[in-house]
Amino acid sequence: MYSTEDMARRAAREIPAGSIVNLGIGLPTQVADYLPEGHAWLHSENGLLGTGPFPYEGDEDPNLINAGKQTVTVLPGGSTFDSAFSFAMIRGGHVDLAIMGAMQVSAGGDLANWAIPGGKVMGIGGAMDLASGCRRLIAMMQHTTKKGEHKLVQRCDYPLTAARVVSLVITDLGVFEPTGHGFRIIELAPTVTRAAAEAATGAPLT
Repeated sequence: MYSTEDMARRAAREIPAGSIVNLGIGLPTQVADYLPEGHAWLHSENGLLGTGPFPYEGDEDPNLINAGKQTVTVLPGGSTFDSAFSFAMIRGGHVDLAIMGAMQVSAGGDLANWAIPGGKVMGIGGAMDLASGCRRLIAMMQHTTKKGEHKLVQRCDYPLTAARVVSLVITDLGVFEPTGHGFRIIELAPTVTRAAAEAATGAPLT
């Protein structure tokens, strides 16, 4: 299986040089640690472009945080701006790639990542804008819930963030592409068999 570090390293391989990339809250923020300096421009919807790896302990600047309220670094040439400008970038189609967490992804590429029915915490944040406005979206997530329930499904039964937007899914079991009818296996993580991946997926694998 992939560790979270393996997943972040694998996601970093999907980032084209020179692109503008938004890393969602949670697992995706780790991707920054596996990008060569200057490879891409990392965007945070609270108003940062050019965020770098997480700072070492003792080097944190409380004025430099990402959308998840984590302290970050800013690379040379980076910039800060207000939220209105940041969301204008997103809605204007200027973010090349978003890597986001997900609660469910459907075989058709639908994304559900903001609410669990009956849950106490709901908040869509910038996810709806990013999912609709970015040029490409990758979901980075655990393959199943802690209870073993499917998160890659035929159809989402959680409230959707956006429809038909996910182009690739990276999980602890491997890398998968929504095809409309199911998910195509791009690669399986070490020690993961096809049978194990099929049992953990709520849609056909090809």
